Amino acid sequence: MNQSDHEESHGWRLGSGWTCLMILLLLAGAVLTGCRSPQEHREKADEVAAEIIEAKQQEALGKTESFSIERPSDLLRRRLLVEQGLLFADEASLGTDQLERIPHWPKDNYPVSTRSPDAMIAIEPNKPLKLTLNDVLQVGARNSFDYQTRKERVFQTALNLDLSRNNFRNLFRGEADSTLTANTTGDETVTTVDSGAVAGVTRTLKNGLDLSSAVAIDLANLLTQGGTSSLGLGGSVSASIPLLRGAGRHIVTERLTQAERDVVYEIWDFERFKRSFAVDVARRYFDVLRQMDAVANARDNYRSAITSARWSQRRADAGRIREIEVDQAVQRELSARNSWISAQERLKGSLDFFKSSIGLPPDGLIELDPNDLVQLRALSEETLETMRTVSRRETAETAPPADAPVTLVPASYEDAGALEMDPTTAVQLALDNRLDLQVAIGEVYDAQRQVVVRADALRAGLNLGGSAAISDNDDDGSLSFEGAQYTALLSLDLPIERTAERNAYRSSLISLEQATRRVQSLEDDIKLAIRDQLRSLLESRESLKIQAQSVVVAEKRVKSSTLFLEAGRIEIRDLLDAQDSLLSAQNSLTSAVVSYRIAELELQRDLGLLEVNEKGLWREYSPEENDHDS
Repeated sequence: MNQSDHEESHGWRLGSGWTCLMILLLLAGAVLTGCRSPQEHREKADEVAAEIIEAKQQEALGKTESFSIERPSDLLRRRLLVEQGLLFADEASLGTDQLERIPHWPKDNYPVSTRSPDAMIAIEPNKPLKLTLNDVLQVGARNSFDYQTRKERVFQTALNLDLSRNNFRNLFRGEADSTLTANTTGDETVTTVDSGAVAGVTRTLKNGLDLSSAVAIDLANLLTQGGTSSLGLGGSVSASIPLLRGAGRHIVTERLTQAERDVVYEIWDFERFKRSFAVDVARRYFDVLRQMDAVANARDNYRSAITSARWSQRRADAGRIREIEVDQAVQRELSARNSWISAQERLKGSLDFFKSSIGLPPDGLIELDPNDLVQLRALSEETLETMRTVSRRETAETAPPADAPVTLVPASYEDAGALEMDPTTAVQLALDNRLDLQVAIGEVYDAQRQVVVRADALRAGLNLGGSAAISDNDDDGSLSFEGAQYTALLSLDLPIERTAERNAYRSSLISLEQATRRVQSLEDDIKLAIRDQLRSLLESRESLKIQAQSVVVAEKRVKSSTLFLEAGRIEIRDLLDAQDSLLSAQNSLTSAVVSYRIAELELQRDLGLLEVNEKGLWREYSPEENDHDS
């Protein structure tokens, strides 16, 4: 080898060394980038999902709000179990962070330690925790199992979208293997080591073009030069694109499109769930308060029965009433006691069920604030006072003759509440704002796209592809495209056998019809629900007035019966019946007040106008504000 050849070879060797170094550095970088810890992967998934949810909230709702699926360790449920010394079966009852780590658990600081507003709720030893309606709405949003599950569904749908988007990103891969071979068939044992590595990247474009490239390396030859001029490098590039079946952006990106829409649907569903959850919590909350009121009424009735029994016994001892009337009074006392005890037990059962519905342990020491019912009863007190005034006026007036014409007065909207609107207006509001209806309408469009995709599968398949492969097998060890192998491919798949595709296409048309009918059915259900809620509002308001009038009549009856009994003009049984009627009327009045309030909330929910924030608190719809804004 002459001097110039030696210098050229030496220069090549130096260049190949730098090439080796650069390739190894690239491989090392790829390894370091790809080998993340489980914690880093989890944090990246959280970051990606959070970005998707925030963007989709803006798209779906026109606003964003904080969203997290991390379950804090200081939730009220757990604090009650620990601080009130309640029974629990296992560490799992307290939360994931209390579980004993099993063997091979990944090195990850999961679950993440987070704080919640529940930590600010003071729990006193051996004293029940008093909660208001606003308290339980927020506590339920943080502690309810169903609420947490629905949030996790939104999060998982966002991860599914990220996976669909990943199909259109640069996808890198790196592989390495080493093979040790020992050949003992000859006089001497020959041992060889073959080591290789492959690094590649693939990318699918949204027009259907698939690109792939890879570099293959013979590591042993690259590092030792193997006594040859070859580096042991090889590269390949390939591309393919569908021209008929499967071609077109709308076909290629269909799964991505559906994944994008699924996140919006899930956010709409979660928003609808929040509203329904808030109304359900309020209904159960007021049901407990109504039962508390029933206990108070039963207690007062029991005291009254005891007083009546004592009074009748004294009258009998004086010979002024018969012994049978004393027995009647004692029987009513026993019955009143039974009703009082039954009311107490129903209250306990109702309270236990309520606690469980918001994610708190049923045996936790909890009591609800009766002031929320007092505020509701302000309406009934106003109605009662009106009815007392009417009663006094009617007493002073002369009653009409028995044979006078009877005029029935139907229910009217004279004293209607703000939400008792025209049915046509209410239905239009619901059709404009119901999120579940928007989901159903969106699914019709999804079904239409599926028809397009299934119809495309019936076409002939025509794919154009090509590839190129190069290596450093030249005598001088340099990479050269002159020795590359080039391949072009045009494949045709004639639409001869398309039975599965034909059936799938026909099924997609049926699915479209079903999706359309779901919209129609839901639309009818919405109209029915709205009209029923408006009727319920009217009925509850009329019932409120009727029950208030019944209370006024029952009060008068008890008062007059007491006077007549003292005058000896009636029997004790008449007073007892009057007291029972008063108890029944008082309970019915409370039920009417609660029913009207719940009907208001349910109407707003069914109209799609009850807003609930991330804390679980609602903002009610005001027709007056809406009219002013418009």
